[in-house]
Amino acid sequence: MPQAEITIALAGNPNSGKTTIFNTITGTRQKVGNWPGVTVEKKEGRVKKYGYDLNIIDLPGIYSLTPFSIEEIVARDYILDDCPDVVIDIIDASNLERSLYLATQLRELGRSKVLFALNMSDVARARGFKIDADKLSELLDVPVLETVGNKNLGIDTLLQRAIEMVKTGAAPPQGRKVRYSKDIEAAIEELETLLRPHVLAEGLYDPRWTSVKLLENDSVVLKRLRATLSEDILTPLLEKTDDLRRTLQARYNEDPEIVLTDERYGFIAGIMKEVFTTSSR
Repeated sequence: MPQAEITIALAGNPNSGKTTIFNTITGTRQKVGNWPGVTVEKKEGRVKKYGYDLNIIDLPGIYSLTPFSIEEIVARDYILDDCPDVVIDIIDASNLERSLYLATQLRELGRSKVLFALNMSDVARARGFKIDADKLSELLDVPVLETVGNKNLGIDTLLQRAIEMVKTGAAPPQGRKVRYSKDIEAAIEELETLLRPHVLAEGLYDPRWTSVKLLENDSVVLKRLRATLSEDILTPLLEKTDDLRRTLQARYNEDPEIVLTDERYGFIAGIMKEVFTTSSR
């Protein structure tokens, strides 16, 4: 029997139209409070659609999943630990390149099913921007649907697609994630090899994503690993991480987290060349 309740998390940059879409979906059926332990506002709403009880979570507006702000930590922890059935990333079509940074990070998580809403597509068209949504979907191996949240255009189709993703039961795609340079990929692979049996056994995060976060010296992931893994597993893992970080630092003359960020932006620039064109009016 198919599940009767589906949890959908809405993610996106500030001013991407995310909360407008949340309000359009949920109307007055909303509950507003705070996320546990912090003063960041939590908004959720419930609505019946297409035979399902949909629980809609409006995540804090963020530009990335790097844990520099409490909003980023709240959003990332919810996706990683609460595992919503679907994450819909609301992409501002009029600021596509900026929006794709968060989108590619969500794609890297490998935790929940991900769906991209190319929102404010009317504003993008008015500015002479043309985005090949089908090509973007192909490159990222994620469904991409056009919406105009403040006009309630494409919202029902978005929800139908989210429900369909859950009904099919398919695992999150493992296709084209960010591919880093040869040295970075080799370092990721070394840490993955160490991590994989323990990450799976302990129910921790995706081993590739965790390896990337270790190379980035991600404090939240490090804290989670220290609290979960035994000392005989943790010590060689952290020693190897330190060794790889030193090697990458020497190779690039830059902190590994900066190198990884730059390469992620390079990946995004490559996507932009294939999906984005502009015309003078």
